[in-house]
Amino acid sequence: MELKKKPTTGMRDILPREMEVREYVLGMIRETYRAYGFSQIETPCVEPIGNLTGGHGGENEKLIFKILKRGEKLKLDEAKEEADLVDGGLRFDLTVPLVRYFANNSAELPAPFKAMQLGNVWRADRPQRGRFRQFMQCDIDILGEASNLAEIELILAMTTLLGKLDFKGFTIRINDRRILKGIARYCGFPEDSYDDVFIVLDKMDKIGIDGVREELLEAGYTADAVEKCMGIFGGTDSGDGPSSSSGDSSIGAVGLDRLKSLASTLGDSLEEGVADNLIDIIEVAAEAGTAEFRILFDPTLVRGMSYYTGPIFEIAMDEYGGSVGGGGRYDTMVGRFLGTETPAVGFSIGFERIAMLLMERGYQIPSAGDKVAILIDKKCGADRVREAIAEANELRAGGATVSVTQMKKNKKFQKEQLSSQGYTDIREIFAD
Repeated sequence: MELKKKPTTGMRDILPREMEVREYVLGMIRETYRAYGFSQIETPCVEPIGNLTGGHGGENEKLIFKILKRGEKLKLDEAKEEADLVDGGLRFDLTVPLVRYFANNSAELPAPFKAMQLGNVWRADRPQRGRFRQFMQCDIDILGEASNLAEIELILAMTTLLGKLDFKGFTIRINDRRILKGIARYCGFPEDSYDDVFIVLDKMDKIGIDGVREELLEAGYTADAVEKCMGIFGGTDSGDGPSSSSGDSSIGAVGLDRLKSLASTLGDSLEEGVADNLIDIIEVAAEAGTAEFRILFDPTLVRGMSYYTGPIFEIAMDEYGGSVGGGGRYDTMVGRFLGTETPAVGFSIGFERIAMLLMERGYQIPSAGDKVAILIDKKCGADRVREAIAEANELRAGGATVSVTQMKKNKKFQKEQLSSQGYTDIREIFAD
């Protein structure tokens, strides 16, 4: 059988240089999130198909890699529909597995439970820059905390992490699903159509306000409802609010005037206390954050998952041109598994995109110690090899990274390669 050099699965190989960056970022994620009290857990990559297709995952449920039943359970000749063939699937995110995990183990977990998950997920999506069919997700979730302290902690943990990785000037876009429902109610959209309306609104940054208007009209909504909605979204962001310690006017809380004005416009259509809750989150996070970022109220932010019930947020970076992470509150989802309502909020950082941006920058990992290469001439006998290995072991005991290899014929090129890998001390061993 001939092996194909280039995979056609939408998945990829990772070379040593990138792997080094990835491992460094994962280490930084663990270190930072642990400092905020999150405990690392692990869930299986395969979930029962019923869990994955329970209506929690939105459009991602169409992208599941499904697994056939095995052995005697697989009866191809008797199958009449997909359910007769499939009983499992690869997880498309880490939230659904976390909820199942919590439902199974809640009696043994603290309250509130602050979970950290780092693991691969799979989606049969169209590969593109920074997006693959197999990719690493890095999630933090807080289960059992009903107050907005959970949202604030997530935002601070995540922004602290990005600051440590030398990202500056990024934006946390924030909204609340209850504000979206208030807008839909105020405009007169049928209640059973809210989620469909939100899906169209989520395209605002891609097709613009005119494109959203056209799509809503084509979907059969009344012109009055559509124009009322477009009037709300036709405003511009305001740069009011407190600034962070950096003193940069572009850093801090942005759009508070717009949020207050919108709440006033919606009146009784908006659930009481929602706007004040969001203002508190924005102001506290902006003031307490240690990184250079701004937090922006964005009424067009929707998030695709239907399980969100409250505040939702995304990270936007100009150098990427899109979102590099997001999350929100999902207070009803745990109850569907556990039978008992449990407040929950989570955030997932776009690890693959963060790693890609660092690679494109030529990011240099802070040195953890000396990197030494020992080149042994092929004419060296066993005694000289033993001496070289003894020297390498002594250096390793002192914290150095040491690679022992045979000297190549083209020694100059070999040294250049080693230097490009970060080896600053290259030693040569010759025969006596």
